[in-house]
Amino acid sequence: MRENIMAIDASFWVAISFIIFIGGLAYLKVPQKINSILEKLIFDIKNELDESEKLRSEAKTLLDNAQSKLDTAENKSKDILVQTKKESENLVIEMNDKFHKNAELKKNLAQNKIVQMKEAAIKEIRDTSIIIAVDSVKKIITTSVDKSKLDNLFSKDLEETKAVLKKINS
Repeated sequence: MRENIMAIDASFWVAISFIIFIGGLAYLKVPQKINSILEKLIFDIKNELDESEKLRSEAKTLLDNAQSKLDTAENKSKDILVQTKKESENLVIEMNDKFHKNAELKKNLAQNKIVQMKEAAIKEIRDTSIIIAVDSVKKIITTSVDKSKLDNLFSKDLEETKAVLKKINS
């Protein structure tokens, strides 16, 4: 029995110690302090969650703005590429037209120069023919005294000169 009493005594003292411990906690307001610490932690966590939600919202706004700017920049670059392509095509067409006009102008100048050279050559041939005819006539006149021979030679030389000039002109 004594053991039983001791067992009761030990459990009794454990129970008493537990009650004193709980009473001491209540007296020192430990549960309220733990509750206030937990409430403060909950409040801090809630504030951090709110702050992170704000940051997430701001990051989403910044991302949307950056995406919008990127889309605008891509559209502008596409527009610039299209405009540059049109301008380069127009420049190629313009340069091609200038080249053809320049080539046509040079062709016309060359043709005009050829015509001028041809006319100058014909004039030179005429002048030379006239000089030759006059020299022939002088020679004939000086070598022959007979007027009938002179008339025949003059007519013959005149006909030859006309024939040569007709060949040159045609």
